[in-house]
Amino acid sequence: MAMAEAWDPDAVVLRPMHLRDLDEVLRIEKRCFAAPWSRHAFLTELVENQFAHYTVAEYQGRLAGYAGVWLILDEGHITNIAVDPDFRGRHLGERLLRHLMAQCAAHGITRMTLEVRVSNTVAQNLYRKLGFVGVGLRKGYYTDNQEDALIMWVDLPTLDGGDEA
Repeated sequence: MAMAEAWDPDAVVLRPMHLRDLDEVLRIEKRCFAAPWSRHAFLTELVENQFAHYTVAEYQGRLAGYAGVWLILDEGHITNIAVDPDFRGRHLGERLLRHLMAQCAAHGITRMTLEVRVSNTVAQNLYRKLGFVGVGLRKGYYTDNQEDALIMWVDLPTLDGGDEA
């Protein structure tokens, strides 16, 4: 995307990920992660995993990012969030995360969790901005370099307003 181009946040469309998106998803995955997921991993998520829900952010016909969550009982587990480096700094990660949180709340999910590299302070700051708190570490979680993962959780507000005194 050319930097001279005017950014129109209203032109971003969030929609479910489809199999036809995989080439672009994999392109973004490879640009964003040292140990990217394989095509097979995404195929399994989209076709076989009944708990998985994946969303893409599309801008003027181009995939700009994506995010995934597993909805299991009352918990949502964020599997991944990625924004194409060409689209960073435009709050797409936040928009995708807020979308996942709303999707979870609409399904009766009361808590969400994720793992994030201890070195990824940009992502951690976004998660904290939206209420996630660090609760522990998974030692050597990332297989490419044995980096630890910070485990983060957030409690979601209930849609019924909860019990009021």
